[in-house]
Amino acid sequence: MNLSFLGAAGTVTGSKYLLEVAGRRLLIDCGLFQGYKQLRLQNWAPLPIEPATLDAVLLSHAHIDHSGYLPLLVKNGYGGRVWCTPATAALCRLLLPDSGHLQEQDAEYANRKGYSKHHPALPLYDKQDAIDALPALESVAFGEWFEPCVGVRVRFRPAGHILGAASVEIEAAGQRLLLSGDLGQMGDPIMHDPQPPPAVDYLVVESTYGDRLHPAIDPAQALAEVVNRTAGRGGMVLIPAFAVGRTQTLLYHLHQLKQQGAIPDLPVFLDSPMAIDASELLCRFAGENKLTAAQARAVCATAHYVREREESIALNARTHPMIIISASGMATGGRVLHHLKARAGNARNTILFTGYQAGGTRGAALLGGAREIKIHGRYVPVAAQVENIPAMSAHADWQGILAWLGNIPAPKRAFITHGEPQAADALRLHLHERLGWQAQVPAQGERVHLQ
Repeated sequence: MNLSFLGAAGTVTGSKYLLEVAGRRLLIDCGLFQGYKQLRLQNWAPLPIEPATLDAVLLSHAHIDHSGYLPLLVKNGYGGRVWCTPATAALCRLLLPDSGHLQEQDAEYANRKGYSKHHPALPLYDKQDAIDALPALESVAFGEWFEPCVGVRVRFRPAGHILGAASVEIEAAGQRLLLSGDLGQMGDPIMHDPQPPPAVDYLVVESTYGDRLHPAIDPAQALAEVVNRTAGRGGMVLIPAFAVGRTQTLLYHLHQLKQQGAIPDLPVFLDSPMAIDASELLCRFAGENKLTAAQARAVCATAHYVREREESIALNARTHPMIIISASGMATGGRVLHHLKARAGNARNTILFTGYQAGGTRGAALLGGAREIKIHGRYVPVAAQVENIPAMSAHADWQGILAWLGNIPAPKRAFITHGEPQAADALRLHLHERLGWQAQVPAQGERVHLQ
C-alpha cells in the first residue's frame, strides 16, 4: 500500500489522498483549495495523476474543501463511482451545482466590472459541469462494508461534524487504514458524537484545531450577548455562515433563545438558497441527528427564507435591527459579500463569525482586525464590530481528538493532516507526549509506503 498526500497537507483545504494497493488506485476526498491565492491557484493545476486511471473515489463528507473538485475530476476523464453516505450524496447534489453557479457568477461579475487580470475571466467549472458529475454518486449506509474495487473493503463510520460526515475505514492487503475525516465536537446540540475508532494499522487524522482548545463558554449565551448588544445600539447582526452545519446550529440556538425570551424577537433572514435546502435536509435525515422531525421543522421556521436575488438586494434597504445569516462562512464568495459591502461600514452593526477562518480569507482578515477588505475589486471600509464565537465550531479541538482516539493501541504510523503547520505539529506533539505515539506531518505531494 502506498499513500500520497495530494491536498490538506500543511493546510486545512483541498483534501485529497491517493491510496495505491494491489494495482488499484483510490482517491479519498476530492476537495478544492481555499484561502490564500497560492492555494487557490492549485485548483487550476492538473492533478499529478490521470483521473481516468482511478478505480474509485471515496468521500468523507460534502463540504467543498472535501468534494468541490469532483466536477473537474469527472470532466477530465474520471468515469467511476464516487462512494459516500446517503446524506453526503444529498448534500453534494446541493453544494456542487451551487459551487459551479457561484464560480460562473464571480467570473461574470469580474468581466462586467473589469477587475480581473484575465480577459475574459473564466470559472474553474460551471454549474453544468457539476450537474454532469452527480450521476457518479453512489451512497452506502454507515457501518455497511462494501468493495469499491477488487481486493479493497470500505465502510463509513459516523464522524459528527455535519450530516453524512464519515471517517473512512479501509481494509486491503491485510492492513487496516482509517482516515478520520473532519471530526465533530462531543456534545454538539444537533449532531451525534463521532463514533470511536477501531484499532488500525495506519491512521490519518485531521488537526484543524490541533493547537487550540475551544473556550469553556456556552455558545448560546455568547450568541445572545452579541445579539442583545447589537440590537441595543440599533444595529444588525450579519453572520457569514457555512451553509451546511453551521447555519443549522445557528438556527437551533436562535430558536431556543427566542423561546426562552433571552433575545428580542428580531427578524432572522436566511439569505442562501443552498443553506435553505440544506436546513430542510435536517427533517429528511432526522435519524442521523439529535432532533426529531418536528423539532427540525421548528428550528427551520425560525428564519425567513430568502431565495430570490431581488429579495436579497432588498434586505440592504432595511434599517431596523435584524439578523442576516448568509454564505459563505469564510466570506470568500456568495451573497454575504454584498451584505458586507452594505453593512461593514456602519459602527452599529456586528459581523459575527462562528467557525474556523482559513488563512487568506476575508473572514481571517476581519478577525485579524482589518479596517478594510477587498470585495469585487474594491476596498470596503470596516467600522462594524467584529465578533467570534469559536465554541460553536463543528471541529473537535485537540483534547476532543485525543478523547476520540480513546484507548486504541498505537498504529504503526499516524499522519497528521488538515491543519495549518502550527496546528498539525502541535497535535503531533500531543499524540507523542500524551499517548506515546510516533506521528508525522506529511508534506504536500509526499508519497509514503505502508508496510
